[in-house]
Amino acid sequence: MLVGSREFAQMPSGAHDMALAIEILSPVNALTQTQTSLTLLIERAASGDTVAFEQIMIHSQQRVIAMTWRMLGNEADARDASQEVFLRVYKHLGRFKQDQDFFAWLYRITVNVCRDLAKKRQHQSNRFTSLTADTNEAAFAVTAGQEDAEADLIHTQQRQLITRAMATLPEKERASILLRDVEGLPTDEVARIMNSSPTTVRSQISSARKKIKIYCEQYLRRKERSQ
Repeated sequence: MLVGSREFAQMPSGAHDMALAIEILSPVNALTQTQTSLTLLIERAASGDTVAFEQIMIHSQQRVIAMTWRMLGNEADARDASQEVFLRVYKHLGRFKQDQDFFAWLYRITVNVCRDLAKKRQHQSNRFTSLTADTNEAAFAVTAGQEDAEADLIHTQQRQLITRAMATLPEKERASILLRDVEGLPTDEVARIMNSSPTTVRSQISSARKKIKIYCEQYLRRKERSQ
């Protein structure tokens, strides 16, 4: 079975190189692939067509790796989790209903895999880093400022601060805010993925945003006192 055998094995070490490798491996028309063609690939893959499944994996692996990295915080766990996600997708693809949103179904599996892995590796739960430089920091009110070296440095520091703040969040709050603010899913869809209610998800996201804000403010105050 081809799950992760070629794509993951060829990925170089490091977040930037890892993301770049994904872009190189993805076909040019992957981002413009229609829902109809994806549906046909799913039908073929569910019937045992491994080539069709490999195309599904190529089309969706960037989302999976990004989510696992943000949830788990390190490359090794992100790789392991991503492999497990696609193994579960391959195993349960026959249960997928065509009236479902495939990527919402995929995110649900991804969140569950990350939860399972996090339970086994709790000692690693405080480490959290970004996968790509183009994460949607706008959701957390971070702006790049002027396009010069000094502004880039400030932006990088802000992004690092936010990722450290994200690492302190409870698992459910972290998953909810990632799915809603970073992945851009509707609140109702996040609730379905999290097996929760929209009201609970909105509460988790609100709590997560407040905690991120407080963490950043406290960090900056400590930094000012130390200068």
